Amino acid sequence: MGWFRLAKAAIFVALTVAVLCAQSAGVLAAARMAHTERLTMTVHLHYLTAKGAYLLEEGSASGPLAGTVKARVRFTADISGSFEFYPRGGSISGYGAARLHESGTYVSFGGNVTITGGTGRYAHARGGGGLYGVYNRRTLALTIQTTGSLSY
Repeated sequence: MGWFRLAKAAIFVALTVAVLCAQSAGVLAAARMAHTERLTMTVHLHYLTAKGAYLLEEGSASGPLAGTVKARVRFTADISGSFEFYPRGGSISGYGAARLHESGTYVSFGGNVTITGGTGRYAHARGGGGLYGVYNRRTLALTIQTTGSLSY
């Protein structure tokens, strides 16, 4: 009977270690997902083509997260659109909307941006903030600055 008790004790210890390791892995995964940053970024986009009522633009973002940006932008009485941002380690997607303030060749705007998801290390990305910028009517170029928070 001594070996039976010893075997039960060994199984109990093994199961306890397995449960503790699984719980630790879950806590570590949650800690990794709970990363939040306050960001200010500047994006310079240039015109690629038009698809219906939308301008397709592409360019680069500078700031704490640098990378390539692709945007689909619509100008009406306001400006709205969606974007895909490709920093190192994944992608971040979202949308924005702003009110236009017209004055000749350059049109300024201000509004909000919302981050809805991503891939890679940004797979659970969420966030939002302010969206400000200038649109050049002659070249169709956009310069955008965003300020806000990003959780991933």
